[in-house]
Order: sequence, then structure tokens, then C-alpha cells
Amino acid sequence: MPARLMQGDEACAEGALAGGCRFFAGYPITPATEIAEILARRLPQVGGKFIQMEDEIASMAAVIGASIGGAKAMTATSGPGFSLMQENIGYAAMAEIPCVIVDVQRLGPSTGRPTSPSQGDVMQARWGTHGDHPIIALSPSSVRETLDLTVQAFNFSERYRTPVILLMDEVVGHMRERVELPRAETIKRVERPVTTVPPEWYKPYEDSVSDVPPLVPFGEGYRYHVTGLHHDERGCPTDHLEKIQAWSDRVFRKIDSSLSDIILYEEDGIADANVLVIAYGATARSAWHAVKLARERGGKIGFLKLKTIWPFAEEVVEHAAARLHHVVVPEMNRGQLVLEVERVVARNKVHRVNRTDGEMVHPGDILAAIEERIL
Repeated sequence: MPARLMQGDEACAEGALAGGCRFFAGYPITPATEIAEILARRLPQVGGKFIQMEDEIASMAAVIGASIGGAKAMTATSGPGFSLMQENIGYAAMAEIPCVIVDVQRLGPSTGRPTSPSQGDVMQARWGTHGDHPIIALSPSSVRETLDLTVQAFNFSERYRTPVILLMDEVVGHMRERVELPRAETIKRVERPVTTVPPEWYKPYEDSVSDVPPLVPFGEGYRYHVTGLHHDERGCPTDHLEKIQAWSDRVFRKIDSSLSDIILYEEDGIADANVLVIAYGATARSAWHAVKLARERGGKIGFLKLKTIWPFAEEVVEHAAARLHHVVVPEMNRGQLVLEVERVVARNKVHRVNRTDGEMVHPGDILAAIEERIL
């Protein structure tokens, strides 16, 4: 297909359509509004539905309802709206409702600077809700990667019956790049598994074969209960401790047993490196430029770009940093994902490069941190 000049938010919207999204509910907020604007026009063209809700709480609730009805559903927001969505994200996790939540991060807290970039929602994406549950969060660093990871977010959501967060940032959301769009026939789409058991045998929260039971849409002859309370295999609230423990074990197991599929990353030059740089999102762009500059000056620098933020790529990071004495982690926050790196790698090996004033981490700042370690 011919190349197009695309904005990151536009690529997210087109990726959603390519991934099968047919329902969007949201509320306007900078820097994510373009996603809603584009889908308001594009969804009706493919038989989908768009609705602007009164706020982000209602938006997330509508997405859950649409998904239970059988539609691939998503919403898009930024930091303040993401905070408001947390209770219903927890509901989706408890009820195992597939859906996609896009957070185009901006500088905070509170309303902060709406058009300034940040990576301040990394920990909120993992721990924003109360209680124990797993989550999948992906982070693109380019416009084309935004399209690809949006499709992947829908695929993971449907395959593992879970909410998935696409953790973008203002830089990636608003930048424009030349993008060669994939042909429709090359895009792999995961569809929700179906069941052939009679309605009276159907158990939406238990399956003898898989840790991911099929979710039959409401209105197709299968009656079951959906609740935010701990529930039994038919969805009815329960106080039976063994059923509560079984639910917890299963929802974590379905993610933990599939890490090789879920954890996406790119690495370069790690085998003979003296210093390793780990980055994600827009900061990975600055990091890659700094790595190339350091290599031109004779440095042996490895680069690891994380596309999957949660679950954290423990084994990947541990293996990449095993024989090295210096690991540089740049972030547009005061240090969030670096806490996970320090948990896996000896803390005295890890060097932070942070910025929280609404500007990107510059390649020069990362290069300085690299050269200080080389010298």
C-alpha cells in the first residue's frame, strides 16, 4: 500500500479499526482527542458505533457493556481521565472483560500541562486499581509501532480475556511520520473463542481445557451473571475461599504462562556491550540516537527497547544485563519502570536519567550518562 504521513493518534485509530474495534466510548481530552475525532467519522463507515459520554467513568462503563455484548471495544484518554477510569478497569479485570484502554500520557499530576509529554502513568497502569490482578500494558515509540501495537492490544485482550492498556505519550500521539500501512490480509486478528456446550452447561469463569474460558455475548441464549464481587464459575457472588483462590490463581496463570507471547521487545548490540540502555515509548527515540552517537565514538553500547511494559520483562532484562556493570534507564518521570529494573538487576549497576518538566529526555543527557560509565 502507498505510504502516508500519519499522526500517532491517527495510527492508533486506524490500528483499532484494523484490529476489529467496532465500539468506542470516550470523552475529549488533550492529547488523545484526535483518536475519538477520527473514530467518530470512521467507525460508522465500517458498521461500528461511536458515543461521546458525559465523562471518563461512564465511558469505561460503556466499553465494558459493549464488550459483554460481543463487540471489540475501546476508549482513549489521558492522565486525568485515566485516573477516573480505574474503578471500572478493576471491574473489567475482575469480570474478565476484554477491552482496550489507550492512555496518551501528558504532564501531571492533576491537569498539569495538557500538551506536554510525560511517562508518569507507568505505575498507575499497573497498580492504579485496588486489589490483586494482572494487567497487560504496551508502549509504542513510533507512529507505525502505534498502529501495530494497537492491533496487538486487541489481540491480547481477546486471547486472554483481559483489559489491555496502550500506554502512549504526547510525543508519539502528536508526531507525524511516513508510514507504510500493512495490507489488510497481512494483519492477524484474534477473535473471541466460542463455545459449543449447551447453555445449561456453560460456565463463563471455568473451563476444563483452558485458563481462558469463552465469553459468550449477552443475547445469544446463554444466561450468566457478571459482577465485580468475587464469584463462582457461573459468575454468582461467593464467599467460598477455595473458589476465590481458584479465580486468583487462574487469572494470574493465564498471563504468567504466556509471557513468551505477551512480552514484546527489541534488542541491539547487547552481546559485546559494556553499557546497556533500556528505554520505552518516546524516550526510546532519544535513547537510540544517544546509543548511535556513543558507538560512533567507539563505545560498545547495547540497547533494549521494551514494547511490553507490563508484565515486566524480568527474564529479558536479567539476561541482557547479566554480565554488565552499567545499565542506563532514561524516563520522562522521576523513576518508575527503573524500579523494576533495579529489582531485577543489582541496584548499584543502574543509572537513572530523568526529566519531569514536560520536555523530552535529550539524547545528550543519555549520552553523557553513557560516557560517564565508559570513562
